[in-house]
Amino acid sequence: MSFSRLASSARRVSVLGCTVFVAAVFANGQSSSTEQGFSSAVGYSSSQDGLSASGLQLTTYALPAAPDPGGSAAGGGQYGNNRGYGGSQKNALLHSWTFEAGGGFGAPFGNDTPYITWGGNFTIGGGLRFSNRLSALLEYQFMDNKLPGAFIGAESNNNGGGITGGHAHINSITGSPVIDLFPKKSNGVYVVGGFGFYHKSTNFSAPEEAFDPYFGAYYANVTVASFTSNQWGGNAGLGLYHRLGTMYGGDSHTQLFAEARYTFLHTPSITQTNGLGTTELIPVTLGVRF
Repeated sequence: MSFSRLASSARRVSVLGCTVFVAAVFANGQSSSTEQGFSSAVGYSSSQDGLSASGLQLTTYALPAAPDPGGSAAGGGQYGNNRGYGGSQKNALLHSWTFEAGGGFGAPFGNDTPYITWGGNFTIGGGLRFSNRLSALLEYQFMDNKLPGAFIGAESNNNGGGITGGHAHINSITGSPVIDLFPKKSNGVYVVGGFGFYHKSTNFSAPEEAFDPYFGAYYANVTVASFTSNQWGGNAGLGLYHRLGTMYGGDSHTQLFAEARYTFLHTPSITQTNGLGTTELIPVTLGVRF
């Protein structure tokens, strides 16, 4: 090979190498420019927690906490107690009512022992509870007392004989305040009194012959004489109670109670000879109040 041909080949290789080098440099510059443009457009930064596009950063949003069912102390919250949803005002109207029911026995007192004897009673009532210490009840009470044998015999003699039995019925409607002396105790004492309307009926009975189509003739006690009166009267007494539902820290108004009251009626005399001008009893009642 001649020297001129060798030099020409060397020049071609050099030109080709320079061309490849320049092309490589240009391609590398285009790639860097593209990456810089993409990075600038997207705004990606490894030091940020999220991505941002055109100034709008995408972040992770946490769900809000569940609302407090009881509400805040200041405003009551969404479910606060200012409307009574689980708060202290819940069923406030119902909690202001109080009711009672009970029964027991009664005994004569004072000058009435010759004219009335032991019997039973039944009491129901309802009203308002103004506080843990004070309540006011409207009470209905029925008392059924027998008459002593000596009194029945005297009336039988005065009416020509034949009277063998008798009883006294007393119906009353009274307003009665109840004052709890120990409102924070499970076992306590209360004072009770009342004033209202009393209806008393004293009845005497005698056996009379009756006839039944299945059993034939028989004798039954029927009322042969009756004395009634309407008057005002009053009562006052003391009671003991045991509050239920407090052994676990509750504030229950339900009570088991036992009470005794002195009851006074200024009734007219049954006859002009026996001198009966008053009725005095001490009914004892066991019951529940809530």
